[in-house]
Amino acid sequence: MKLKYALILMIFPLILQAQHHSAGFKMGLFDPSATDAGFIIGYEGSKYIDDRFDIGWSVDWFNKNYVDKNLVSEFNSAFGIPDGTINELRAKTNIHSIPLMGTATAHLFQRDKVSLYVTAGVGLDVLLIFYKNYENPRDDELKGAFDFCWRLGTGVTYELGYRSEIFGELAYHHSEPSWTYEVTDEGRTRTFERVFDMSGIMARIGFRFYY
Repeated sequence: MKLKYALILMIFPLILQAQHHSAGFKMGLFDPSATDAGFIIGYEGSKYIDDRFDIGWSVDWFNKNYVDKNLVSEFNSAFGIPDGTINELRAKTNIHSIPLMGTATAHLFQRDKVSLYVTAGVGLDVLLIFYKNYENPRDDELKGAFDFCWRLGTGVTYELGYRSEIFGELAYHHSEPSWTYEVTDEGRTRTFERVFDMSGIMARIGFRFYY
């Protein structure tokens, strides 16, 4: 019996420690200003300071192919419009947005299996941009852009079991990565600044488990 109690006393603190961490997977829609809405997925890890507050980190991935209408307009203005279709091809862009953030979440209300929370995050938005070469618009070039980002959100969780829950979350994300490049056409060189306004609303659902 003494050995049994000793084992329980040894294992119990480990169980308590394990319950102070969580991992979550989420997916949904993101509607940034730079482009149309699209699918976004993410992962978050957290450590609980107490039963109502946790800190952690998150990473997300958003990918979109689109024609940058602002860039088309700038090309048309700078070099004329010899062929609007070619300028649209030159402005085709494929972006991969990967925000890396530190997060903090406060759980404000809990009743039965349902709870309400608010969350905030700050970090770095890494933007990988595949854009068209101006002289050879069939060819892709790669560029990276970075910017400070922040996020505010709120959500509702529903407890599935002792260590698992599902949740729905609505958040606002803000970042504006940018970069400049030069284009030479018929002896004229122009410098363009491309600003990718990745600010917008996220609506996602997810699954979280505790360990």
